[in-house]
Amino acid sequence: MLQPQPIGVFPGAAGFFLLPPVPEANQLVSFLLRGQFPESWPESWRFFAAAIEGKSEEEVLTLLPAGPEAAYNRFILDPQAHTYTTAKEVLSGDFSFLLDAVAWRLQLCETPPPLGDTTGEIRAFLLATQGYDAFQRKDWSTGLSLILEAATTVEDVSPVFSARLYAEWAATKQMLGDYGTETIEGYRKALALLETSSFQEAKAELWFQLGSVYQTAAEGRKGFLLEAVRCYHEALKVYRKDTYPDDYATLHMNLALVYLAMPSLDRSSYLRTATAIQSLREALRIFKKDTHPELWASATVNLANALQHVKTSHLEENLWEAVALYEDVLEIRRPEDDPLGYARVLANQGNALAHLGAFSRAVPRLEEAGQLFRTYGEQEAANAIDDILADIARKREQAASNEKLNSKQSQ
Repeated sequence: MLQPQPIGVFPGAAGFFLLPPVPEANQLVSFLLRGQFPESWPESWRFFAAAIEGKSEEEVLTLLPAGPEAAYNRFILDPQAHTYTTAKEVLSGDFSFLLDAVAWRLQLCETPPPLGDTTGEIRAFLLATQGYDAFQRKDWSTGLSLILEAATTVEDVSPVFSARLYAEWAATKQMLGDYGTETIEGYRKALALLETSSFQEAKAELWFQLGSVYQTAAEGRKGFLLEAVRCYHEALKVYRKDTYPDDYATLHMNLALVYLAMPSLDRSSYLRTATAIQSLREALRIFKKDTHPELWASATVNLANALQHVKTSHLEENLWEAVALYEDVLEIRRPEDDPLGYARVLANQGNALAHLGAFSRAVPRLEEAGQLFRTYGEQEAANAIDDILADIARKREQAASNEKLNSKQSQ
């Protein structure tokens, strides 16, 4: 039987299929292992091309050629006890272990198979299967070690399969809260291995994930934030508004948050805030109150916050827009559902109104926000509200004093 095989390279059923031997197979398989397609498909590989193209299982089944690979591939398409038994009867060696690994993944076997003397991409598949078993048992350390070994095992044989394993390894570490150098290097290794492949969406997703690692780990470090911006812009080369609207909008929202998180000590900080506002407006072209209420609310609040701080000759206009945006969010963000989120919106709106001098509208909002902060133990936020209220009281007192003085002078 042919080896190496393009298992783990393509998504869906094609990522599990075995190809039968054909003339010039090694040259043709080398394309598939790099995620590329041959100029023409051998007749006995037409089923594989049909699977990649997303054809129905019935159509793929009709294209299966005879041979031991067909029994295995039929099991992939129809994973039943009898198709497993039939495939088991005609497969041996490494391919029998591969069949058992797939059967475990499809919940037809209780335990994954041993590694045996397997090599190359089949050994990597078995290692990854044992890794997934460890993950199911919450043994994250063992699982990560096995996935990493699988990725390195197949790196020179099947670069795309290796890239997918590195990406899974990095994504699992990220899920576990690890945003360190190893996680970053895992994503970068995956991206490097996918460089010449045709999997543009996979690369965009990895840039997206890598950007989120940099963003989360930044803690105000401008270098990390700039790397996050670069990653998100790479993802936007694929995630366009017309083809991937939700991803496009999420990227723009993340970009805005990165720009707003950058230190505001240099002259370009105002430009970054203006750029963030543009990205948030772009996100809100996709995220609407009725279709994406939570994402819409988040983007709207961030836009209102940014409008309060951008340097512009239209400050009053921006503040009134911010007040209106906060009011829109308050229609769906209720105190009984998210009291602290509701309080933060009230506080921000009250602050904007205070800057506008609309004290009679600002004070009740600020007082309600302060009470909620105290109720839920956010004393620092409550103290900040008290400071704003004290400043309003001083300004009111000063205004009253000035009015009284002007009245005496006019007499």
